[in-house]
Amino acid sequence: MNVERRRTPGLRREEVAALAGVGVSWYTWLEQGRDINVSEGIVHAISNALRLDGRDRRYFFRLAGLNPARLTDGERRDSVFPHMRALVEGWSSHPAYLTDRYGRIELANESARSLFRLNASGDNCLEKFFTDADTRAKYPDTERVARGLVAEFRAQSARFPDDPEFGRITERLFRTSPKFAELWDRHEVDAPYPNVRKFAHPRSGVMVFDRVLMRVPEYSESALTVYIAQPGAAAAIRARAFAGVHSGAA
Repeated sequence: MNVERRRTPGLRREEVAALAGVGVSWYTWLEQGRDINVSEGIVHAISNALRLDGRDRRYFFRLAGLNPARLTDGERRDSVFPHMRALVEGWSSHPAYLTDRYGRIELANESARSLFRLNASGDNCLEKFFTDADTRAKYPDTERVARGLVAEFRAQSARFPDDPEFGRITERLFRTSPKFAELWDRHEVDAPYPNVRKFAHPRSGVMVFDRVLMRVPEYSESALTVYIAQPGAAAAIRARAFAGVHSGAA
């Protein structure tokens, strides 16, 4: 088969449309920025046809008014995670951990693993709180923390309405936690989530932290949480000592 050599590299408009499974006219309107409905599936298909990498793919999703496409495990390992791991583990004087869009632990430093009894990966903060009585007992302001967790999870799920995993987590918690079911039925998305967090430790007593939540620009689905001991308080001094020696796990 003779193939005409092109003066300009890349795919023709007709070829992109064919690979993505859309009409040429519709794809032309998309290029022109016309007011048309674009589904997540179509954006995925066009991204694949154009062989967009992670950053370009997320930019394309935002241009289409959709939530950015999720990073693959390979992208996390190769780009974002080495830097985040160094940040989280290097913040050794304060408990710090990274969670995904569902609240699952992806990275946690030794202080967080020891203080909150977290695994380095896999634990879901929401499910752990509502299914483990010992975990709830460590928070003197249990009701406020519970309301805040549920409201935050509901707001997060609204960012990703096409992701069925949120529904699966909700269904599991409905079956195992009457308290979660009660709070979920309130439909709160702005419940007070205390940024001053009290934590009852069996050896050190009640420790007081400022909770700082930060989003990761390169990976918008992740959230970095750091607990900073309040200065000048006796509980904070005990917390710093605990973080320094990583002893007396709860």
